[in-house]
Amino acid sequence: MRSPASESAFLALYRAWGRVGLSAIRPAGAVVTLILIGVGASGCSLSRSDAFAKMDDKDVTGSIGPTRVNSTQVSAVMPTDSDLAFARNAASDVLTKGDKDSSQPWENPETGARGSVTPLAQAYSGEDGKTCRDFLASYVNGATESWLQGAACKAGQGRWEIHSLKPWRKS
Repeated sequence: MRSPASESAFLALYRAWGRVGLSAIRPAGAVVTLILIGVGASGCSLSRSDAFAKMDDKDVTGSIGPTRVNSTQVSAVMPTDSDLAFARNAASDVLTKGDKDSSQPWENPETGARGSVTPLAQAYSGEDGKTCRDFLASYVNGATESWLQGAACKAGQGRWEIHSLKPWRKS
């Protein structure tokens, strides 16, 4: 049998042990503890400089192939004749409107190709005295995107005729 003094000391010790460990953590403390455990156990990466960790540009990882595309491949993709017809009509329309800083979208429903035509700079006088203007046209077909540069001159009745349309090259 225990004395009342030892009994109260035993209860005090029992209460103290009850406040130690995870069972004593209140809900807010439990959330903080779980966050700290998660951060502490999260993955880390290490850089290795040995031969096993080196990759060159030709290495492919996972199931996704390389994404690099040759600039010659992109510029070699030319629009079809029907795509060019839609781009020419859009160029003629936007040049006829004459709005400053405007663009005209176009889309070929047969091929799914699309783009827009934007006039560049101001009109100028061509070799034959006609009013001409340069433009830039975008061409998007699937994952392929390219740019075309062109020139158009005013013909009879205020309509614009496209004189050149070729792949755009940065100068």
